[in-house]
Amino acid sequence: MILDVTQSTLNEIKNPALREYANIYVQIYQDFMDQVRQMGLEVEVEDTTVEAAQKTADLRKKGAVVRNDDKSIYVNGISPSCQACQTGIGSSTFFISLKCHRDCFYCFNPNQQDYDYYREHTRDTTAELDALYASNQRVQHVALTGGEPLLYKEETYRFFERARQLFPSAHARLYTCGDHIDRATLESLQKAGLKEIRFSIRMHDLAKGHRNTYDNIALAREYIPNVMVEMPILPNTLDEMKEILLELDRMGIFGINLLEFCFPLNKVEIYREKGYKVKVHPFRVLYEYWYAGGLPIAGSETVCLDLIDFALDEGLKLGVHYCSLENKHTGQLYKQNGGHRLPSRMYFSQRDYFLKTAKVFGEDIPPVKRVFDKAGYRDYSISEQHNSLEFHVNKIGSLRKMAVDVGISSHVIETRKDEEVLRELKVDVTTPQTFRLSKDI
Repeated sequence: MILDVTQSTLNEIKNPALREYANIYVQIYQDFMDQVRQMGLEVEVEDTTVEAAQKTADLRKKGAVVRNDDKSIYVNGISPSCQACQTGIGSSTFFISLKCHRDCFYCFNPNQQDYDYYREHTRDTTAELDALYASNQRVQHVALTGGEPLLYKEETYRFFERARQLFPSAHARLYTCGDHIDRATLESLQKAGLKEIRFSIRMHDLAKGHRNTYDNIALAREYIPNVMVEMPILPNTLDEMKEILLELDRMGIFGINLLEFCFPLNKVEIYREKGYKVKVHPFRVLYEYWYAGGLPIAGSETVCLDLIDFALDEGLKLGVHYCSLENKHTGQLYKQNGGHRLPSRMYFSQRDYFLKTAKVFGEDIPPVKRVFDKAGYRDYSISEQHNSLEFHVNKIGSLRKMAVDVGISSHVIETRKDEEVLRELKVDVTTPQTFRLSKDI
């Protein structure tokens, strides 16, 4: 068992030197949350992490598939592209433009690099596919997103035609709001080899009685093998979402991705007006993640988990997948940390894709060092600056007879000035008696 070190659990660490060291990262996290509050958005008062963990455990018992370190949960089925997203290996996503005719307040595209430029300009996605092919990478999944790709229909058709020519076995998918769907468009997409189409649904459209999105989803089912809905799930929308799931199930589409609703770091006035609050603990490990989604909003995860429970209870055939914000980060971590020749004390976790080391601090260093020296293990490192001894996590078990706190450090590999460096992001705590390598890391 590993204790997630936060402000509320810090005092559970018995070793004073480890507690002081862990507090450095706790304070960094608190400073970050203070910055969030300074944006003008409130943070939830109660941490719902324990409640979500219990709901997840209950869903697992009822038959839901819980994957990617509890960050992704589904019933009935999941897109192969969602499975590939876990590591990002063999999966490539493109966009023609970031232009969109809609103005959804929760859209995170304004956070994308060069957003203003690509609202007015386009990319040559077929040339980008050619470059990808020339790189000799194995490509199993290809996606086109936006903005709204179908504002550029001819370019969209050419993209998928070229993708089929270069990567004939790849699973090709398209993201769209569906406003520009018609039979002619779907026929062209079918001919171009599209395997999966994902529609977005806006709650306020349905509230107005609009059937256009549903009609287009039903139409797409006649042409595209896998038809899906992918949408952020707003807090306090459980009843409305149940009706959507029932309707989609009646249509017989492949599935729906329930996305954790996020604050995109803009339009704070709208979020404040609607009473939305940021999760008190938005990230397990604080880091500069590439995914531009923002910060998770409290209450969204609860609705998502309850909807999976609803799907199980109602016996729906529809695939229902909860994709948390954390789930979208793992591909980045895998790409950063995987495939490197690591220092001998470092362990690449197959659970969360961080690089792990174990550490003892202060008064625990001498007795631990004696145990290691007696056993002939000397591949440890002593830091006088941090008053710590660092070693491989597989050696924690050899300390079972000792009453010591063991820090578990999480690292990433970063490239700075063409040089790879290790960066520590967080330290948690365990004990030799409660730690299990295969379960905890």
